[in-house]
Amino acid sequence: MKILRIILAVVVVVLSSYGLINGTTGIILPYVLLFVGGMLLVMGVNEFQKRKPIAFPSFLAAGFSFCVGFYTL
Repeated sequence: MKILRIILAVVVVVLSSYGLINGTTGIILPYVLLFVGGMLLVMGVNEFQKRKPIAFPSFLAAGFSFCVGFYTL
């Protein structure tokens, strides 16, 4: 899970940097939001396994990020 979270974070940073450098943020934004949602989902599962209360808000944020990402595609 930790490796998947790191991979997703690197993908988000790379896509965001690429969008800012080339000025194509409107085109890349939905994909960034989908990867952020995936990262939040992985973090929520990890926190849920540890029985921490931050898991539920993480799931909510992941769901919102997925909804916005799919809506803007």
